[in-house]
Order: sequence, then structure tokens, then C-alpha cells
Amino acid sequence: MSNSVQPGAAASSSVTVRPRPSYPRSLAGKVALVVGGAGAIGAATSRMLAAAGATVVVTHLDTERDAAAAKALIAELGGDHAAYTANLVDTPSLIALRAQLQDRYGRLDILVNAAGFTKPVPHADLDALTDELIDRMLQVNWRGQFAAIRTFAPMLKASGDGLVVSISSIAAFTGVGSSIAYCAAKAGIDVMTKALARVLAPEVRVLAVSPGVVDTEFVPGRGTDFNDRVSASTPLRRIGEAEDIAAAITACATMLGYSTGHIVQVDGGRAL
Repeated sequence: MSNSVQPGAAASSSVTVRPRPSYPRSLAGKVALVVGGAGAIGAATSRMLAAAGATVVVTHLDTERDAAAAKALIAELGGDHAAYTANLVDTPSLIALRAQLQDRYGRLDILVNAAGFTKPVPHADLDALTDELIDRMLQVNWRGQFAAIRTFAPMLKASGDGLVVSISSIAAFTGVGSSIAYCAAKAGIDVMTKALARVLAPEVRVLAVSPGVVDTEFVPGRGTDFNDRVSASTPLRRIGEAEDIAAAITACATMLGYSTGHIVQVDGGRAL
């Protein structure tokens, strides 16, 4: 007896037929949370997501500098955008933020993990990479990212079309970065992205954006001479701008609707 379906016969299936999106996908009515939105890449991303139609919520640390930066950004964006204090390494603060977002907006569609921390340590100086610094590096750059996804996964799944974008780095696979611990933390982001893309599908897509060198104040001590050297050795002959990374993150939301579990490189060809 043949198991094939005859022409015109109905076949039962557990596969959910999801509507095909048109591109670029509209973000109107979507709520996006940019963790670390007071930083250079976070702020640039917030501006682009807002321009694409999303309502943007940014988080910042409880410092005068970060609070002022977040307040200025929200004033610039106008509308119903908002800023809240939260700390990636303090899960209760993330849970409290989730309740605030649920009360104010009733939904969350996009989570951008743009917060991070680093401190330059020469790779050959093993003693300088202390246990305390290793723990701090992994706590902020990996554990905190996972904690944010874990906290907001229920809201993202409830949207039915959720998206997580984490900031990785080409240091994850080149092994060249501000410290060995930083490289390891970013490699962990790549693995987490792939693993969570499987378990959160189909309601949530999970992607990572992997920059090369970016012209921000993220890495202390880097100056114009460093930027010039890197530009000269990069195929596109310049280092990245915060807007380059923000554009890739926004593309994950508006253009890459059939992508999940992937690492999007935005490095000017530096890793070639």
C-alpha cells in the first residue's frame, strides 16, 4: 500500500503555516528593548529601530553619566519611548524591568543585548588576567546576556514573532581581542546564539552581530594611532562606526526574517 498522498487529497500536518513577510518588515507597533542603550552602539541602534517604527526602551546603569545619556536619548527620540535602570548582572532588576514593560506596553518583540564590559590585558601576561577580572568579564559579557534572554523569553515568545540580537565580536573566532577572557566570552555568545535559536523557535529568532574594531570608547586606551593602524590593515580601509553595527542589528529585525542561529559579521573584512 502506498503512503503517498494522492492528488487532491488532504494531508494532515503538524507544521504551522506562517505568513510570508514582505520586506523590509515594518516595526510599527513593535516594542524593542535595547539593554545598554546609553552606550554608543546601543544609542545608534535605538535611533534606527525608532526610525523603523518601533517603540524603544533603553536600559542604563544607575550612574549619573549613564542616566544623563539615556535621558538625552529618550528626549531626542520623543514619543512613547522610555529609559529604565537595570543591571545585567542583577537578575532581580531584570525581572522588575519585565514587570514594568508588561504594565506599560503589554508586549515585547525585540531584545537587543548591547551592554558589555572589557579591560585590555596583553594576552601574554597570564598573571594580569586575574580570577576576579575573568569572573567579571564572563559575568557581564556572557552570563548577563543569557540572564536577559531568560528573563524576557516569555514576553518574546508571546509576541509570536520575537527577536533577540546579541553583540558578539570577531574576537570570538580570531582569538585577537582586548583580553583572552573577552574572546572567550564572545565565543560563548556565538554558541548561546545557536543553542537558543533551536529552543526558542519558531516564536523567537535569535541572532548575533559580530563587529570588528568599532570607533567607540568601549575599549579604554585606544586612540587615533590605533584606529589608523587598524584602518590600514582592514580591506574596506576604515574601522567600523556605531551606525554600521546598528544598521546590521536593524537589518536583523527588518530584512532577515528567515534567519536564526547565525552570526552576522560587520567587520569591513578584517577577519579575512
